[in-house]
Amino acid sequence: MSEFSSLPIVGGLSARLWLVVIGGVSHTVCDGLWPGFSMERRNHHARRQFSYETVPGYCAAALAGLMVCGSIVKELWPMPDSYLSNKRNVLNVYFVKFSWGWTFCSLFLFIALTNYTLNKSISTSLRRLSTLLVGTVVWFTCTSIFTYIENATGSCYESSALLDVKAEYTDRRACASSGGYWHGFDISGHSFLLPYCMLMILEEIVIMYNIRLEGHRQKTIIYTLLCFLILLATIWAFMFVCTAVYFHDVLQKFLGFMCGVVGWYVTYRWWYLMPCSPGLPRAMAKQA
Repeated sequence: MSEFSSLPIVGGLSARLWLVVIGGVSHTVCDGLWPGFSMERRNHHARRQFSYETVPGYCAAALAGLMVCGSIVKELWPMPDSYLSNKRNVLNVYFVKFSWGWTFCSLFLFIALTNYTLNKSISTSLRRLSTLLVGTVVWFTCTSIFTYIENATGSCYESSALLDVKAEYTDRRACASSGGYWHGFDISGHSFLLPYCMLMILEEIVIMYNIRLEGHRQKTIIYTLLCFLILLATIWAFMFVCTAVYFHDVLQKFLGFMCGVVGWYVTYRWWYLMPCSPGLPRAMAKQA
């Protein structure tokens, strides 16, 4: 079987996912910038009882499928080296390496503007912005645990051939600075953070499906931020597929992915439903 024979599976799932996501918000963007443009589509969705609030859950399931398909391709029909398999590619160096920074800054502006525009309340806006503080704690905690596990299970070698051990180096950073090669159980940080960022973005932009911004001065800025967030989520999805196809073992990707999904689920689908929490964006929209 050709190594390319499984690509339609991965590509089909990816396309189906983002048709759902982008289709679910595109009419909101059009209707916000050009009122009445997509009213017929809105009524059609209402008749079908479409709920954009379900998209993050479908996204998590689709990402799991992408990870499985990508891992099968990597293990059974390895893809030839390409620009995307090079860790120095532009998307990885300038976007993925700073994925939490891009997500944090974009969501900070989006959450602050949407909540203050709707509620005119600084306290409500700060409460919702605390979501990003929680996200930062999740990101820092998980990546610290990943690093600890890799250091605890690894050793420093002279090269990737794993022949001569450099016992004087006991962590990855020291090993790398000496020109050695560190080999340990490396839980995939990309498989954790990219889905986590995507799910956070999808949860936060749901507010745009429930509200209208006619007459608000910040409308154009908010919709521009919305489009940028959708672009970021699309980049994260694409690079997640690249990680599944080119990097890490199946277990390393699975554990990273589960940490991201559990982090999202515990916060947005459990804790944020409680009064003493940052709250959900859709709840704030319905109160406005």
